[in-house]
Amino acid sequence: GGARTALFNWLYVKHYGGQFLLRVEDTDKARSTDDSTRAIFEGLEWLGLTWDEEVVYQGANLKRHQADVAKLVAGGKAYCCFCTAQELDEMRAAATARKEAFKYDRRCDRLDPAEVERRVAAGAPFSVRFRVNDGETAWDDLVHGRIAFPNRDIGEGDFIVLRSDGTPIYNLAVVSDDVAMGITLVMRGDDHISNTPKQILIYEALGAPIPRFAHLPMIH
Repeated sequence: GGARTALFNWLYVKHYGGQFLLRVEDTDKARSTDDSTRAIFEGLEWLGLTWDEEVVYQGANLKRHQADVAKLVAGGKAYCCFCTAQELDEMRAAATARKEAFKYDRRCDRLDPAEVERRVAAGAPFSVRFRVNDGETAWDDLVHGRIAFPNRDIGEGDFIVLRSDGTPIYNLAVVSDDVAMGITLVMRGDDHISNTPKQILIYEALGAPIPRFAHLPMIH
C-alpha cells in the first residue's frame, strides 16, 4: 500500500515538475526500527522511486515541534491539561455508562491562568490540548471532491498535540514538518481522512498555508 501511494506521488510530481520528498516519521519509537526504515529505502529504490532532497527524520525536529506547540498556547489556540490517565479513563467509562461518545469536558481549560502557572512552576505533569471551536472543517480533496467534518465530530473534542513527556502527537508533528518543508500536496491513503481536519485546524492556528490533499483508496 505504501509503495502504491508513493508511486502516485512520484508520477504526479514528475508530470507537474514538482519534487518527491521522503520523510521518516519516527516519533513512534516502538514502530520505527532500523529494519522498518531500511525496508522503506530499499523498496522505493528497487521501484526506481528516487527522492529529490535529503531524507528528513521527524524525530530530529523535536525542538521545532515544541516551539510550535508553545506558539499555539501563546496564541490561545491550545491549553495545558493536567488530567491523569486514570481521570480520563474514568471520564470515558462514565460516558460509556451514559451511552454517549466521550468528549473531553474542558475542565483544565477553565482553570485560572494563575493556577496553571502555579502548577507548571511546581512541576506538575501536563499535556497540551488543541482548542477545537464550533463550525466545520472542509477541504476539496483531489480524489474525493469536497469533504467536510463538523468540528464537534473531530475525535474526542479538544485533542492532545503534546504528550506529558514533551513529545508531539503525530498530527502536530506532521503539520510542523510540512510547513518547514514547504509541502504543497499531501497524497496518502484513505485511512488518514479522519486526521486531515485536525491537521487543517493546526495549519490555520499556526497561520500557515494549507496544502492540497489527495486520499487514495486502500488496496484492502
